[in-house]
Amino acid sequence: MTQEAPTAILLVDDEASLREPLAEYLARQGFVVTEAESAAAARSLLLDMVPDLVLLDIMMPGEDGLSLCRHLIEARGLPVILLTAKSEPTDRIIGLEIGADDYVVKPFEPRELVARIRSVLRRSQRAAPPAEETALYQFEGWTLDPLKHRLTDPEGAFVAVSTAEFRLLRAFLDHPRQVLDRDRLLDMVQGREAHMFDRAVDNQISRLRRKIELDSRNPQFIQTVRGGGYRFVADVRRSAHSAGDLKQGEPRDSQPK
Repeated sequence: MTQEAPTAILLVDDEASLREPLAEYLARQGFVVTEAESAAAARSLLLDMVPDLVLLDIMMPGEDGLSLCRHLIEARGLPVILLTAKSEPTDRIIGLEIGADDYVVKPFEPRELVARIRSVLRRSQRAAPPAEETALYQFEGWTLDPLKHRLTDPEGAFVAVSTAEFRLLRAFLDHPRQVLDRDRLLDMVQGREAHMFDRAVDNQISRLRRKIELDSRNPQFIQTVRGGGYRFVADVRRSAHSAGDLKQGEPRDSQPK
């Protein structure tokens, strides 16, 4: 029986007095932890590793955590938990709006952080789902693979999406041509235990539109229903995996249109 690989965590924080003991504590909990003292160091490490989750301090000299967070989500599709100070409520909101999965306020109880790590991993890395839940979603040449958390465009190029964007798109694809209000989307995408709110849903939809729409200002797929929420209007079909379903491509960053 093959033993499951331990969870790999990238811990990015410029304060060695917090980073080093936290890394030791997480290692004792069974995680494999790689430390980075800056965003630049993290980017360098990411050339040779793919962590399962990133713990990211917001306030750092040089490139700040929010900038790195955007890169991790848009270009790498990695789950991110922000480590924030009590004085940074605006930064926490921005972090959640750009796709961070959760945040923990310093000083924090390490056991709480471990619980949040495991909660985020459960949401983003569900193991062995039933076959009907792993069938590919296809619409207008696009393909969403729920097993690999992978989105490819009509040319076969991989489009990086955050965990929240992936769950949002899947919610729409599960309910094509239905009007979904913000409350229902909140429940589908994050659950009521998460730090999500109406404005964040709108921002996630805007970000998703920039990735899948030809013109995000005149959306073809995700339409706004005045007073009602949103509706996905493309025809969606499900199909089983096959060797030729997905062409391998390099991740591309989406640009505002």
